[in-house]
Formats: sequence, structure tokens, C-alpha cells
Amino acid sequence: MVKIGKNLDLTINYNIQNNFMTLQFRFAIASDLHIGLPHTVLTTKRRFHLVEASTAAFDATLNHLQSLELDFLLLPGDLTQHGEPDNHAWLQQRLSSVPFPVYVVPGNHDIPTVTATEKTIAFADFPHYYQKFGYENPQKHDYTREIIPGVQLIALNSNEFTPEGEQFGYINEAQLAWLEEILASNTDKLILLMLHHNVIEHLPNQSNHPLGKRYMLSNSAALLTILRKYGVKLIFTGHLHVQDIAQNGDIYEITTGSLVSYPHPYRVLELHRSQTGEIQLKVTSHRLQSIPGWENLSEVSRERLGDTSAPFMMKLLTEAPLNLPVPEAEKLAPKLRYFWADIAAGDALLDFADFPPAAKQYFENFSAIAQDGTYQPIDNHTVLALNS
Repeated sequence: MVKIGKNLDLTINYNIQNNFMTLQFRFAIASDLHIGLPHTVLTTKRRFHLVEASTAAFDATLNHLQSLELDFLLLPGDLTQHGEPDNHAWLQQRLSSVPFPVYVVPGNHDIPTVTATEKTIAFADFPHYYQKFGYENPQKHDYTREIIPGVQLIALNSNEFTPEGEQFGYINEAQLAWLEEILASNTDKLILLMLHHNVIEHLPNQSNHPLGKRYMLSNSAALLTILRKYGVKLIFTGHLHVQDIAQNGDIYEITTGSLVSYPHPYRVLELHRSQTGEIQLKVTSHRLQSIPGWENLSEVSRERLGDTSAPFMMKLLTEAPLNLPVPEAEKLAPKLRYFWADIAAGDALLDFADFPPAAKQYFENFSAIAQDGTYQPIDNHTVLALNS
């Protein structure tokens, strides 16, 4: 029996024939914290997430997680509202008081520019803030760590910049080569992969739709090819601000919604691997319903999404593939007021029976429906069965 810090016991046994180590551990995920201290928060009517509640939301989350016996916490990016030095410094200090290991990766909001500005840190600065949270080598934007015996975490930077400074999701060739080297030398371990941008589609046609593809890695196919080659089964991401578990072959990607937008979720996961290599991952999701200063947080944020939904819904209605005339779209848009809130909450079961046939099919296709046509509510609470 090997004791892991103050937390769970990890029983290590070896099956001589299959060479599998039994594993049992518990961890948490909180994503897209968008930490914004009051003097850094920009006010805009179109902003749908509640950055002004970010520090209280994170404190409430940590208070709950610290009451559990966790082995570690993953934070898959967008740690700050827009890469402000004061926000990174606050988070660095707050994480230092957490009683379990925390591992982070940068999101697009954390390093919005290559060089520093009056308001944001430089791309090269990010690892220096988080040397206690994965980045022991502050010269690199990726890292790997055996976080408990038999479990290897690989953290990738998915932020790339065009020569003009435009940011997009991409894993560069050097990082892909490094990843393959790490996987080749850790074939006997369970791999957990964390990055910010989505690798597997979480929305219908996400890779091709102009409103969805910016949340995807532009070279996700190359990454998936490497992961399949080495039998990686689990990816953890954020960015999209939705609760969703997506599958591509035998690879699962668990994306976690934002702590500062409806439904203010975070996850607690328990993994067990038997001596025969059978893996079960139990996923439990929690929501912040109220926090100090925001006693009706959930209701306020759902209405905020509804209040800001019209321009987004008009784009969905008037652009491909629906291409509805503006007058017709204006009639349907109010009926979609809570559409994105339902998607963000996960496990949506949508009914637009009074919509024109094409629009009805399009929007109902966002429901949590399996390939066999049955309702499959796995986005928030589920047990995934994997094989080593």
C-alpha cells in the first residue's frame, strides 16, 4: 500500500501476465476561471460571463474541494480574464494555499499576445507564474509529470500565433514530436492529457462552423493519430464553456464548463483500474448555486445568457446551413433565448416542435443523443468504462 500525501490510498498490485498496476485515485477539474480582480474587470453589456464573481466562485469551489480527499486538481486554461499580471499573481498566491497538487495549462485568455502590453503578460511569462503548478521548467510551455505512481500527466500548450499576432488553437510540430517521445517512454502508465482547446467535436459540425471551429485545435487530427498510436484514452479540456463528454473511437474528451458562466460547474472524478486492465472513471459534476454577494448566482447567470443570446442566435439562424431570411429569423430567435444555457448545462434534450422542419432538425441535433438515437445523458454524471 502506497500512501499518496494526505489523500487516497493507492493500492499497487501487479498482474504478472498482463503487467497492469491497480489504480484508485480521486481528482477534480475546474475550468475557465477567468479570474478578474475588481480593478481589472472591464464593463461591457455584451459580456455574458460573470467575471466580477470570479474570485468568490473559485474560493467557494476550493472550499468544497478541500473538504474532499483529493489527489490533485486540474485547471485546463483561461485562468484569468485577459492575462492581467495582477490576476495571474492573485491566482498563483491562492493556489499556493491549496492542500493538494494543482496543475495548470494556459488558455487563450491567459496569454492573449506574444509580447507584454500595459495590461497583459507576455507569452513567455506564463510558465514563470506557475512553477509550483506544473511548470518546473519556466522555459517551456508544456510539461509532463508522474503525478501519482503509474499515472503520467501531459500538459500541452494549445495557443499559437500567426505572424500578424492572431491567436488560434494549434499544437506545433515540436510539441507533437515531444509528445510522441513522452508517450513512447511511458507505455506502461495511464496517461492523462490536458490542454485548453477542444480536440474532439462537442457540438455538431464544430470543426467547420465559423462560430465553433475557433474552439477547436486546427490540427486535432494529427494529435488524435498520435494518441491512438499509444492508446491514450482520456483528454481534459475547457474553452467552450459547456459541460460535455465527447468520444472519438475509444478516446474520450471531457470538457468542463466555466466557473463564471452558467451553470458554474466543476467536476470530481474517481478512477479505478483493476489488475486485468479494466478502467472505470466515475464522473460527478457540481454547480455553484450561490456564493457570497451572489446569492442567486445560477438564476442571474442563466438570465445573463438569455439577455445576450439574440445576436448569437441570429447568426445561427441566418448563416449556413439554415440561411433563413432576417424577418423569419427574428421570429424564431426569442424562442432560443435559453438555447445556449441548455447546451452549457450539458445533457440537453431539446424540443422545437413549432420550428420549420430544417430549423427544428438543426437545433434538436444539439441534444445529448447517442448514435443509436437514444437519449444519453453522460455530460455531468456518468461512469466511463475503458480498457488499458
